[in-house]
Amino acid sequence: MERRLTAILAADVVGYSRLMSADEAGTLAAVKKHRAEFLDPTVRDHKGRIVKLTGDGVLIEFSSVVNAVACAAAIQQGMLQRNVDVARERRVELRIGIHLGDVIVEDGDIFGDGVNVAARLEGIAETGGIAVSASVRDHVGSRLDLVFEDRGEHFLKNIEQSIRVYEISFGRGKDDAGKTMTERPSRRQSIAVLPFTNMSNDPGQEYFSDGITEDIITDLSKISGLHVVARNTVFTYKGHSVKVKQVAQELGVNFILEGSVRKVGERVRITGQLIDAKNGGHLWADRYDRDLTDIFAIQDEITHAIVNQLKIKLLPEEKKAIESDPTTNVEAYTYYLRGRQFLHSWTRPYMLLARRMFSKAVELDPSYARAYAGIADCESALRDWHPDEFSVESILVASAKAIALDPNLAEAHASRGLALHQDGHDAEAAMELEQALALDPDLYEANFHYGRFLFMQGNYEGAIVYFKRAAELRPDDYLSPIHIMSSSRALGRTADLEHWARIGIERAERALNLNPENSGPAHRGALALAHLGDADRARKWAARALAIQPDDIVARYNTACVYSLLGDHNEALDTLEALMPFSSRYQILWFQHDSDLDPIRNYPRFKKMVEAIAATAAAEKVADV
Repeated sequence: MERRLTAILAADVVGYSRLMSADEAGTLAAVKKHRAEFLDPTVRDHKGRIVKLTGDGVLIEFSSVVNAVACAAAIQQGMLQRNVDVARERRVELRIGIHLGDVIVEDGDIFGDGVNVAARLEGIAETGGIAVSASVRDHVGSRLDLVFEDRGEHFLKNIEQSIRVYEISFGRGKDDAGKTMTERPSRRQSIAVLPFTNMSNDPGQEYFSDGITEDIITDLSKISGLHVVARNTVFTYKGHSVKVKQVAQELGVNFILEGSVRKVGERVRITGQLIDAKNGGHLWADRYDRDLTDIFAIQDEITHAIVNQLKIKLLPEEKKAIESDPTTNVEAYTYYLRGRQFLHSWTRPYMLLARRMFSKAVELDPSYARAYAGIADCESALRDWHPDEFSVESILVASAKAIALDPNLAEAHASRGLALHQDGHDAEAAMELEQALALDPDLYEANFHYGRFLFMQGNYEGAIVYFKRAAELRPDDYLSPIHIMSSSRALGRTADLEHWARIGIERAERALNLNPENSGPAHRGALALAHLGDADRARKWAARALAIQPDDIVARYNTACVYSLLGDHNEALDTLEALMPFSSRYQILWFQHDSDLDPIRNYPRFKKMVEAIAATAAAEKVADV
C-alpha cells in the first residue's frame, strides 16, 4: 500500500441538475467543450493528474501545492472569460476545494482523509470560487499573486478535527461586468434544512414529516441564487439534539431552517423558523394550522418566505418550477410518501406494499408522474425475486407514462434502465441510467442501479464509484456497502473489503433493529460477517433471514454465498441447485459474476450448473430467432 503527501483539487459544476433540466443536450455539449478545450489542457500545463471524473465533478492531484492553486486560479479566471457572452442562467460555473494531505494510492485511485477534506472544501466554496485549507495557504505563502481571505474554523462533515478555511481572491482582474474581481456581487446565500420533527403521537408518521422536509429541500434547490445542503447530509442530524451555530459551522452555511410537523386526521400543523447562523437570531418564524389539503400551499409559502427574507430574486423559470406541484391531490401525495418509505427497504414484502401505495396514488391522481415512476421502480426491483410476476413491458409502460408527464423525471429513467438491464438490453439500459444521472446526480436509485449495471459488466472499479455515492446519499443504505465489499473482493482489495464490510454490518444491524420482520438486513449482514471471518455470527444471521422469509430467493442465494465463503461447500452447492430452476436470467448473470462463489467454482457440481445455464441460454436464443 503506497502513501504519499499530495495536493488534492476537487471541483464540480454548480447547479448541474438545474442546467440539465433546462437544456440537457446543450449542457452536456458545453461541459464537454469546456473540458476538451480548456480544463484538461490547463491541468496538463500545471502538471496535474486527473484521478477520476465523478458525474459533474473531477478529482485532480498535484505533486506541487503551488501548481494546484495556480491551476485552480487559472481555471476560475478562464471560466469567467469563457462565460462573458453566455446568459447567466446558462453558464457552466465551477467551485473548487484544495487540500494538502496524506493519501493512500491504489490502482491509480487515491483515498483517505486528504481526499475527503478537499471534497468538503469544494462543497462550501462559492460559485466561481476556491476554498482551501490552512495547510495549502501556508505552503503557498506569497508565491502567487493571490489573496487568501480567512473564513474561520469549520467542522466539515465526517472530518474529526476542525479545518481553518481560506477563500482565494484574484487581485484586481476585471470580470464581464467591468467590476474588479474583489468587487464581485455578494456571495450566494447558503442554507441547510434540518429534518422537520414529527410531533404526531404516532411514530409511523415519520414518513410524512420526512417527505415535507425533502420537498422543501427540492424546491429551494431549484433557486440558482441559493446553495442548499443535500438531503443525505442534513438527515444525518435526524433525531439528534443539535446546536444551530455548530451545525451551521459543520455544514458551512449562513442560515438554518428548522421546523416541526403534526398531522392529526385531516388537519396539519407545520411550524418553521429561519435562523441566522452568525448570531442565532430568528429572521422569520411562522405556524400554519390548516386542513391537510393546504399542504402544498404551505410548502410554497415557506419557500417564498425564505426567498423574501434572504432577498433573493427569482428567475421566471425558477418561480414557475417552485409553484409547479407534482400533484394537487393531498391523499395521493400521502400514499406516495408512504410508498417511498417502503421502497427503500429493498425486500419483497415491503416492495409489494410500496407498489400498492403508488398504485393508489395513481388511482387518485392519474397525472402523478412520480407515482408512475414509483410503480416502475417497485416492479423492476421485484423482478429480482420473481421475474415472471411483472413483465418488462409493464415496467416500460409505467416509466413511459411518467416520462410523458414529466420528461425530466430522473426516477423514471432510472427504473426504465434497470428493467432494460434485467432483460438483457444493456446498451439501452446504459443510456437510460446515464440520462437519470445527468438529470439528477444525487438520485439514490440512479447511482445504485448504475453501480449494479457496472458490476454485471465486470467493471468493479466503476461500480464502486456509484455504490459509494449511493451509500453517501442514504446513510441507512446497507445494500451499497455490501456491493462495494464484493467488488473490492473481486479486485483483491482486502483493506477496502474489511472497511466496507464493517460499515455494512453496522447499517444492517441498525435496519434489523428497526424492522426485525425484514430479512434483507439479516442475509446481507451475514455476507459481511462471513467476509470478516466471523463464522458463528454469519451462520446465525443467515439462519435468522431464512426463519423470517424461508422462500425468499435473494435470501437463499446470499445464504449460499455465506456457505461458500465459510467453507460449507456442500451446503452452498445444495442451496444453489435448489434455486436454479426458479432463478431469473438476471440472477443467473449475477451468479456468474459473483466472486463470493469463487471457492466452489471448481467443483464438478458447480460446473454442471454452469453447463446447464449455458444450454438453457442457447435454447432461449434459438427460440427468440
